[in-house]
Amino acid sequence: MKFVVVGNPGNRRVAMFADAVRSAGLPPAKVVAWREILAGTCAVPTDSLVRVDSPGEDEHVDRLLRGSLAHPYRADGSGAWYEGFTGGLRRLGETVAGTPGARLLNDLEDIAVMFDKRRCHEVLTRAGCPVPPTIGDVDGYESLREQMRERRWSKVFVKPAHGSSASGVVALTAVGSRVAATTSVAVTPDGLMNSLRVQTYRDEQAAALIDRLCADPVHVERWFPKASLGGRSVDLRVVVIAGKATHAVARASSHPITNLHLGGARVDVAELRAVIGAARWREWLDTCEKAAAQFGRTLMVGVDLLPGLGWRRHVVGEVNAFGDLLPRLTGLPDGPAAGMSTYEAQIAACADWVDLAVPRTSDRL
Repeated sequence: MKFVVVGNPGNRRVAMFADAVRSAGLPPAKVVAWREILAGTCAVPTDSLVRVDSPGEDEHVDRLLRGSLAHPYRADGSGAWYEGFTGGLRRLGETVAGTPGARLLNDLEDIAVMFDKRRCHEVLTRAGCPVPPTIGDVDGYESLREQMRERRWSKVFVKPAHGSSASGVVALTAVGSRVAATTSVAVTPDGLMNSLRVQTYRDEQAAALIDRLCADPVHVERWFPKASLGGRSVDLRVVVIAGKATHAVARASSHPITNLHLGGARVDVAELRAVIGAARWREWLDTCEKAAAQFGRTLMVGVDLLPGLGWRRHVVGEVNAFGDLLPRLTGLPDGPAAGMSTYEAQIAACADWVDLAVPRTSDRL
């Protein structure tokens, strides 16, 4: 097997995948830079397996994607980013289609859908996956509050439709005239910036923040009350490779946003399994595999699963195209990737999966 990874040279994602290829005794992976993709100058070798990875963590690439709104920590401007990103995917698709024997490991339309939370939610809903109820289009704070009142909802999550890694996410509570918006967004003179500190804006400041976020498309979900362990709310990232749940990390936090880079802490999965029991754990994995199956032309996805209060219910929060960056995590001990990293498991699964996956014939990007 001959691998190509589309990413940013020097990025840890690219390096970790290249290390896994090397450890498997395979020829070194060729790196195709996102800069080349966006400039329209990329090429891939014949008979290669092409893995698309994140364009993040590169200031030059961010400028190419966002144009005048570029900033490495920017939380707004996701609409421009998505337009640039999907344009790059189209150019990559044309390159791969014109290269004999080249094959994508993640379907480009799947990636585009996963990076549009509204479309992803629709796909999961049609498939019967449990998901939080949503509000339709909103164009600002007053529009949001009106729809919340109609539904008698006091708590929602407002998410940039094209965001990732909790960028721009706001947990909003509104009771009468009292409003609180918990988020990692920092309001600065240069725009809305991601920070590593979760803070709460209140009342007029919260309303102004929502108005600014709504300049780009947003996805609004009813707040799903999550189960707690040790006094902290818990959710999971489950990696599904070739249709099977292979890796899981449980995350706990004292505030509504559990991402590890925002202060969330890993929870021992074995401890969590002991609390909920084998049958419920299997039910959770089945749900993650069902969600992943809606993107069956893609080798790997990361599914965010939210357990409900008392562990009785659960919903799928998101499906992530680049959800496998989980350093030092090995596969579930009773799963098909025991002892392997997420990258090693993908390489091991490739031979059989490539034969089974059906290439997409339509082009909706």
